[in-house]
Amino acid sequence: MNKIVLTSLLAAALAIPAIVLPAAAQAGEVLNREHNQENRIYQGVANDSLTRREYSNLQAREASINTQRQWDLAHNNGQLTPQEYRNLNQRENSLSRSIYRDKHNQYNAP
Repeated sequence: MNKIVLTSLLAAALAIPAIVLPAAAQAGEVLNREHNQENRIYQGVANDSLTRREYSNLQAREASINTQRQWDLAHNNGQLTPQEYRNLNQRENSLSRSIYRDKHNQYNAP
């Protein structure tokens, strides 16, 4: 009897990370993208390819995405639902395009 219980506990212990890790990885992926985009924004400031207005706009959008991610995680026991993940990913994609456009437009920082 103990052998059966131990075997089933071991099987459950191995199965749970396979289910939980992809959801945690999604939240981590969004966070990593936020850090990468923050670095791209700061790089644009450092090389004067972003104006103050562009910088402020991009920072506000990044902060909004971060706030939404934190809210989603807090209200779902630290998990992102597939819809929340898609929404955050779409917002990150839009922000990424904006960073590129702002860094490569005709305006330079004063």
